[in-house]
Amino acid sequence: MEQTPHMLDDRQKAALIFANEAFYVAFSNNDIDAMEALWAKEFKVTCLHPGWEPLMGRNNVMASFRAVLPNSPSVTPYASKAFGVGDMGYVICYEKIRDTYLLATNVFIMEDGQWRMTHHQAGPTEAHPTPLEEEGSLN
Repeated sequence: MEQTPHMLDDRQKAALIFANEAFYVAFSNNDIDAMEALWAKEFKVTCLHPGWEPLMGRNNVMASFRAVLPNSPSVTPYASKAFGVGDMGYVICYEKIRDTYLLATNVFIMEDGQWRMTHHQAGPTEAHPTPLEEEGSLN
């Protein structure tokens, strides 16, 4: 009999938020080695940078980050919320870049016992986190 995947518990959600924060630390530090370590190696990866065409495949996604990171401003996540079931999870958050906010979805898969990113998408929004959500950020 097949088992139904379990919803993520608080510990798993915290680990997912930690992986999400590591993505933004790598982004803000322009650290391509850390960025590459965060992305899945076995599972297919995709990325939708704002204004770009969809990128598919690890080589294309990593090439995009090698192009973007050296000139990238700091990106700070706010109001991160984790969701998931079984070995797949995702985080929805605001990204603050200078005085602008984007909304982002970051999808993760459990690979070799760690959450690894499989998809990143960010786009413009009129919304922004509340002051309380900004004060409570881990960054």
